[in-house]
Amino acid sequence: MYARITAAAEEGRLPAPAMADWDVFPWEVADGAVVPKVLASPGAEKPRQGEPGGSDCLACTGFEPGRIVWEDEHWVLTTSPEPTGLPVVLTLWTREHLDVGDFDDEHAAELGRIANRLVRIIEAMPGIGRAHVNRWGDGSAHSHVWFFARPEGFAQIKGSYAVEWDDILPPVPEETRRADLHTIATKLANWGGHARV
Repeated sequence: MYARITAAAEEGRLPAPAMADWDVFPWEVADGAVVPKVLASPGAEKPRQGEPGGSDCLACTGFEPGRIVWEDEHWVLTTSPEPTGLPVVLTLWTREHLDVGDFDDEHAAELGRIANRLVRIIEAMPGIGRAHVNRWGDGSAHSHVWFFARPEGFAQIKGSYAVEWDDILPPVPEETRRADLHTIATKLANWGGHARV
């Protein structure tokens, strides 16, 4: 992994991620220093995907072919269409259009069981230091929980900043990515559902 990263770097540095141009990115360069952006005054919340006035719900309209890693009658595990910088990035969606606060006890218990299994599977893979589990709900009203595998041994790629490193690091080779997704899907299918990779 380190060889792949250094090959993509110019003078030891990787290019800035696309997220540096996002409105929600909190940093800017001023007078040669990285400083927080000035916080804009509050405004009205914009509708999310799947809410009235928002765009169509991605999960309800269906995923692109090849993105589904594993699925069962209540859940769909997806990956990005293209390789990512971190070894594994997955998203677990409910089939039904629910958000996390809408779950009944059975959905909540299923989420806990699947998340726990995914973390154990991912963390048992070679070269993985930790699996991070995250839920952000600002883009879509359809429940989706993220799983980020951080590489072992890289002291700078830890905690919440692993997500930023994912956009900075050069992509994992497709062959490696597909093999890792296949491992995750087949191991998760031992408890039910179907591997799709």
